[in-house]
Amino acid sequence: MFEVSYSEFVAIFQVILIDLILAGDNAIVVGMAAAGVAPEYRKKVILYGIGLAVIMRIIFAGITIQLLNIVGLALVGGLLLLWVCWKLYRDLRLEAEAQVALEAGGGGPATDVGDSSPVAQKTLRAAVIQVAIADISMSLDNVLAVAGAANNHMTALIIGLAFSVILMGIGATLIARLLQKHQWIGYVGLLLIVYVAAMMIWRGSNELLVLAGL
Repeated sequence: MFEVSYSEFVAIFQVILIDLILAGDNAIVVGMAAAGVAPEYRKKVILYGIGLAVIMRIIFAGITIQLLNIVGLALVGGLLLLWVCWKLYRDLRLEAEAQVALEAGGGGPATDVGDSSPVAQKTLRAAVIQVAIADISMSLDNVLAVAGAANNHMTALIIGLAFSVILMGIGATLIARLLQKHQWIGYVGLLLIVYVAAMMIWRGSNELLVLAGL
């Protein structure tokens, strides 16, 4: 009979809470990247994004101890995530400018999810690159947080990984659809991603300052 100790139950609970927060951020990135490509490519971007996130989490989970010994790694991850934020912001701005131009010409707003974007859509490759870089940064943050909460309980790590995949799949699909109708959601998501990046940069910078004795 499968039994779970109290400490393992607490670890699983903590891991799920962390995944609810961090997997949601990852889903926002994947969803925003998917919203910028042609409708027929969106499912591919979401699948690639989730697949890459799973691979990154498995790799990072296997070398957690080594990662914890690399001082300032969170700083690098945060800077990479800021680059992704800039690319996503640029896509949102171009989309908004093109929409204004379309409405000024009498075309009216496009509200259908399947409508073609009034601005040149990003390629599948560009979207996947954005998602991959974000996955590396966010998976690093996720694994470091989850590893601390799991406290060497492998069951908690496995459950956390499975739970995060489900959250990303549901969240990214929903966000990609909502962005086609309500562009303001993209800016809210962007602010959340910037916040995650800022926290990673703050934490990594403090680690370097401590190492330098400042």
